[in-house]
Amino acid sequence: MTGVHYLDAKGPEGMRVYAIGDIHGHLELLTEMHARIAQEIARDKPEDWRIVHLGDLVDRGPNSRGVIDFLIAAAKHDSRNIVLTGNHDVGFLDFLAEPDPESLFARHGGRETAMSYGVDLKTSDAAGLWHSHRALAAAVPDSHLRFLRTLPRSISFGDFFFCHAGIRPGIALENQDPDDLIWIRNEFLNHPGLHPKVVVHGHTPQAEPEVMANRVNVDTGVYYSGALTALVVDGTEKRLISVEVPGVSGRR
Repeated sequence: MTGVHYLDAKGPEGMRVYAIGDIHGHLELLTEMHARIAQEIARDKPEDWRIVHLGDLVDRGPNSRGVIDFLIAAAKHDSRNIVLTGNHDVGFLDFLAEPDPESLFARHGGRETAMSYGVDLKTSDAAGLWHSHRALAAAVPDSHLRFLRTLPRSISFGDFFFCHAGIRPGIALENQDPDDLIWIRNEFLNHPGLHPKVVVHGHTPQAEPEVMANRVNVDTGVYYSGALTALVVDGTEKRLISVEVPGVSGRR
């Protein structure tokens, strides 16, 4: 199978694309990233642009509700703001539908998400789980549910394919399993060959962005590093930008 190498990959002519990694409830960094992008767009005046958010909007960070509100407003204001879903976003919906104390949401940052809606999530006993689940289900606005339920799992621009986790090698992009797009790790991360397009993803946090021949990982573990990262594609030019919490990331 022939493929595209990162060094040769190009974005669509006349379009600048920003791809933002996992946000995990960090509204302050998301707003800072958007402000930086807006400044660049105002300064450089590209013919067209897109901002792609690679999923995992919720969990672990302090303001998942605020992140969702922000992105709903951004997409309504300009449809060039594109939001993809991640496994944590799907896990949030799954928990609202069925309160499993062993679920991804309950075990990996859902308590912080619930707190952003004013609910203290209890998972250690059945009664606490039942009551706090009912409170959370009542607290989440219908607009948030509709938004999360309609998020796509991938999008493509030029020689780049954007998704949350990655793809299964050897499978055509249009035939990828939806679960792989938000969950896959080792089979994708360890694959040495080129893909039909360069895959831009998050899902697997790293201390620094990973730029490989066949993929770019922009998940820099915002919930513990304090750094939110984005890839910028403008024709043949590719670069990385980041915003950071002073005193947390250690890179300022």
